[in-house]
Parts: sequence; C-alpha cells; structure tokens
Amino acid sequence: MPALKGCYLMIHFSRFFAFVLSAAASLTFAANFGPAGFIYEENQVPPYTTSDPLRCQDGSLVKDVQTWENKRRPELLEIFSREVYGRTPGGRLAGMHWEETSVDRAALGGQAVRREITLWFTENKNGPKARLLIYQPPGNAGKHAPWPVFLGLNFFGNQSVANDPAITLSPAWMRPSAEFHVVENRATEKTRGVHAGRWSIETVVARGYATATLYCGDLSEDRSEGLVRDVGALFKTKAVNERAPDEWGAIGIWAWGLSRIMDYFENDPELDASRVAVHGHSRLGKAALWAGAQDPRFALVISNNSGCGGAALSKRIFGETVQRINGSFPFWFAVNFRNYNGREDKLPIDQHELIGLIAPRPVYVASAQEDRWADPKGEYLGAKLSEPVYALYGKTGLGVKEMPALHYPVHGDGLAYHLRAGKHDINTYDWTRYLDYADRVLKKP
Repeated sequence: MPALKGCYLMIHFSRFFAFVLSAAASLTFAANFGPAGFIYEENQVPPYTTSDPLRCQDGSLVKDVQTWENKRRPELLEIFSREVYGRTPGGRLAGMHWEETSVDRAALGGQAVRREITLWFTENKNGPKARLLIYQPPGNAGKHAPWPVFLGLNFFGNQSVANDPAITLSPAWMRPSAEFHVVENRATEKTRGVHAGRWSIETVVARGYATATLYCGDLSEDRSEGLVRDVGALFKTKAVNERAPDEWGAIGIWAWGLSRIMDYFENDPELDASRVAVHGHSRLGKAALWAGAQDPRFALVISNNSGCGGAALSKRIFGETVQRINGSFPFWFAVNFRNYNGREDKLPIDQHELIGLIAPRPVYVASAQEDRWADPKGEYLGAKLSEPVYALYGKTGLGVKEMPALHYPVHGDGLAYHLRAGKHDINTYDWTRYLDYADRVLKKP
C-alpha cells in the first residue's frame, strides 16, 4: 500500500453494514470469534475513511521530522489524551523509592537470576506500592550486561508467570477465575505458573534478555472501583461515572505504571534502560501502546492481540466495537470515548496514528487467526497505515503491500507484524518472533 497523500485515504468495500444486533443475538457466540451480532467477515465491513497522520489540523501537510515532532505529533497526542485514553495527570511523584526485597542468583535450577523489587510511589511506605518481578541471565555482571529487558504487566499476579515456588504470592484483588484458580478475588497457591506459557521466561533469559513483570492490579484493579484506589487515589481520580470527560481510566493508569518501572530501570546497574521492549497482551497491549506513545524511553513496543482501542482500526467496526468496549469496560477509557459509541466515523483519529506517535522507535503488532474479535486485519492496517510517519525518519515500515499470510512474519524497518494460527493468547510462536526481532533492534552490535 503506498504512503498516504492528501487529506484522506478512502478504503471502499463491496457491501454495507447489514448486521442487526438484538438482545437474543448478544447472548450467543460465534465459534472462535466472539459474541454474535458483530462483523466477522470482510464483505460486511462498511466503507470508512482513515485520516492522514501527516495532515495537521490547519490542513497543512507534514513534510519533515521537525514539523512532525513540534506540531503534528503534539496535536495527535492531545487528541488521544482528550478523546480516548484520558489525560495522564503527572509523572513520577516526589519520594518514589524502591527496595530489592528478595534475590536468588541461582533461580530456575541455575538458569537465571530472580529478583523481587518493591516500588513505593511516594515516600510513604504505607501508601500504594507495586511488586516487580525480574528474571535475568545468570551472573552478577559480564560482557553482555547490563541486560536488555522485556517488560510487561500480568493478569493474575507475579506468581502466575513462572513455575517457581519462591515468587511472592500476590495479596492483591483480582478478577475471579475458576480456570486460573483465583478464589474470592484472591490468588491461591494453585495460581502459580498458570500463565507460564505466556511468558516463556526460560527461553527469554536463554536468549540474553531480562524479563520483568508487575501485576496490573497493583496499579489499578481491573474493575470500576480500581479508579479510586492505589495509583488513582494518589491523583484523586474520580469514580467511573463521576470523572471529568477527559480524565484517565485504567489503561492510562497501567501505562503510567509502566513508565514508573522505567524510572526504576534507569537506576538498576544490571539492566539497560536504553534497551527496553514494553509488551502487552489484549487490554495490557493497549496499555503498552499508550505507554510507548507517551514515553520515548521505551526502545521497542509490542502489541499482542490488542484489538479495539489497541492496534486495530476503530473505524472498521470489525469484531469488538467502541460501543461494546465502553459498555463492557467503562473504566478503561476516558468518558469522552463514549461519544463515539456507534459513531466511529466521527473519530478525529484512529489507531494507526497512535502507532505513528511511537515512531521512529520500532513497533511489533501481532494477531491470531481465530481472534476475529480483535480484528487481525485491522491490527495489520494499524501498523501499515502508520508508515508515512516512519518514512519521515527514512524508514520503510513493514515494506509489504498486502497483509502477510499465516505464519509469514514481516520484520520490516521500524515496523513488524505477524499472523499466527490459534486464538486470543501468547504462545511460543509469538515469543520466537519477538525475540528474533529484538535481536535486530535491541541487541548491541
């Protein structure tokens, strides 16, 4: 697909939207796709228009990096802050500090160093805190240290990411899950390692990277009540339906937390803060993208099946829609985002421009074939249509004209994408591709 030129890029499809959503249909599910009554076929996607990321609000066209960075990029960042994710009210707070609370330099049978760090966001040790788990290659230091890092939030506590009985069990509130052994909103011993397959820690460490994670609920519980607790309380965030229209939601808080971990990395001599890949799956992929857009310290941003409000174009209304996501999770986004419920065509931006905000730093977008709820093609287009921004920096982007076939990863110049078989998840195939790309963009020569 050629670079965008002029005011708009028109994308036409052969049929108009013909679905009729009913209460009965919303209670059924399309196999491997998601709730029935939504679009899952390309010939049912309505015509839509995507904005040119290089067209400024005054109509002028960006032609150089200076104009992008000083004019257009701030415009886009303002729109996403006001209309989608809410405004980040501040950065690192005075008094933020940390302490290494446990360390084992022969963890995982001698394959890794395991460290646990407690982060306090203010000087008050009775105030909000988060528990950071780090695995890194063995040894105190060497010719390869400090280590590049993969950083991501997790869903069920640090103990869920590895089969390691020494990881501190999370005491925090979490969504109940019979599958993952969360009982009465608390982790149990049976939650240990339930998401180990999603993290591939031994593989990551063996490839010469550290991996770091923190439970998202330490920052903001994944429910409406979370907005007024922990980090939200520090910034006096209002309750879900009492917020100002542009006040942040959980995704904004999670992204803020990722930047606070970067503050810690900059003070850890064993980790290289200049070579950090921030990654996330699903809702946490949305947070990773928003963190990468706001904080230029992240060297690589990875979106895994992030879907609506993440890498996928909202205006395609394929799979999950703006109205559905705001209805199901009213605490994730700014209240203003609800203005586009059923009115995606009125959005002044779309997710390709979010990815463009990260340029020239590389972004990797990944999709799963059966995860139509997240719109794989829309995720691909989110990356593809950001290419004009990367071109300003002399990068070709994905470097392909069409969406890659199944299991044909494209590791381009500044952008990468793959589509794998399977459902909404992270697996060994994904991690192998991420590590291969990181070897290109993060490893020292």
